[in-house]
Amino acid sequence: MPEEQPQELRRERQRTPLPIGYRQGIITAITVLLGFSLLFMRFWNFELPGAWSASAVIAALLMALSIVLQMVTLWRSLQIEDDDESEYHKTLRWFLSSVVVLMVGVILSFLSYSRILRF
Repeated sequence: MPEEQPQELRRERQRTPLPIGYRQGIITAITVLLGFSLLFMRFWNFELPGAWSASAVIAALLMALSIVLQMVTLWRSLQIEDDDESEYHKTLRWFLSSVVVLMVGVILSFLSYSRILRF
């Protein structure tokens, strides 16, 4: 009767590495979006004249949340384990969620700045 192998060895055999260039592409996409987010936050929070409204505060909080999600995504993408397809898919979901939160924040900031949305 064959001996059972440790779980780590079985997991390693099931591991599917990513094609070359996938990790570099996601890291580049994250850093570009993170750079945009930080510059937009700088402009929105510190350089835009006018009084703050509740919608502007919510937009700034959403964009800050998106930046945190992008940093988590960048951290995940730099881990060795992210070379596995299943981990890479999780990282892509983190990235997608950060993009969605950022887009909602940017749209809300536009609506707030243009005074279309007032609360």
